[in-house]
Amino acid sequence: MTQASTRSSLPRRMMGAMVSWIDTRATDTTPDADDDRIDWIRVLPFIGMHLACLGVLWTGFSWFALWTALAMYAIRMFAITAGYHRYFSHRAFRAPRSVQFVLAVLGASAVQRGPLWWAAHHRNHHRHADQPADVHSPVQHGFWHSHMGWFLTRRGFATDWSKIPDLARYPELRLLDRFDILVPIAMAAGLFALGSVLHATNPALGVTGGQLLVWGFFISTVVLFHVTGSINSLGHRFGSRRYATRDESRNNLWLALLTFGEGWHNNHHFYPGAARQGFRWWEVDLTYYLLRGMAAMRLIDRLKTVPPGLRRSVPGRAR
Repeated sequence: MTQASTRSSLPRRMMGAMVSWIDTRATDTTPDADDDRIDWIRVLPFIGMHLACLGVLWTGFSWFALWTALAMYAIRMFAITAGYHRYFSHRAFRAPRSVQFVLAVLGASAVQRGPLWWAAHHRNHHRHADQPADVHSPVQHGFWHSHMGWFLTRRGFATDWSKIPDLARYPELRLLDRFDILVPIAMAAGLFALGSVLHATNPALGVTGGQLLVWGFFISTVVLFHVTGSINSLGHRFGSRRYATRDESRNNLWLALLTFGEGWHNNHHFYPGAARQGFRWWEVDLTYYLLRGMAAMRLIDRLKTVPPGLRRSVPGRAR
């Protein structure tokens, strides 16, 4: 390609990237042999979200903003672990269509793409765990690619619809998946509006619209992303292995505490369909406890469990 043609194609690439930020199906996402490189134009919003955290230098700190950030982290971590992971990816419990949609919307607010994209990639991960086709395996591709590099590529941007026929039949999920950025935008706008109203009506809180936006959305979202990504990058490297699975999944208490139970990753790879990932009583699994509470309120049902005999066994105890 000549220098002139490169210059002429850049505006088209920029326009295509900007459209795809809103409508993920607006551009051709069929991967080819050259699609494992990072698409820097398309991932500018991801970079910008990290840079936006520096806004704290101007907006300052308030306890209200900090507690808001923690609440946004907790709500959306549960939406990812219970909704995107245990429900959409593994169908570990049954939910009515209304609850299914709420879980999808809350999950989309975490800025980790839509539920169909997330589930398709995760199902592929389990099918090819730590093999060359596992795009976020640290064993195959190293720490940084596993942690975040994989989804910054055109190949990572694509959705394998063949993996999710059970989910693709819901038009509301397809719509939400296509326009997944609209929910985070609405959330960010809502936090800014709330902070502005509180600044005007209760100045003693010391909060502003910009401060609540930076803490409640940008900082909370970035921390949430990196903690979630650590299950890929660290959960296959550090920790213990109770079960001799065909991959390098590990159980890690610290990751389990930060991710509401996802850190019991070796347990999960041994029996992926279970709603509970902490198999022992002392393996804290906050997501499972909350799911039990939702089941008690009859919001969901049929939580899949690990057969007791299977859970107690330690087949071929691994290192």
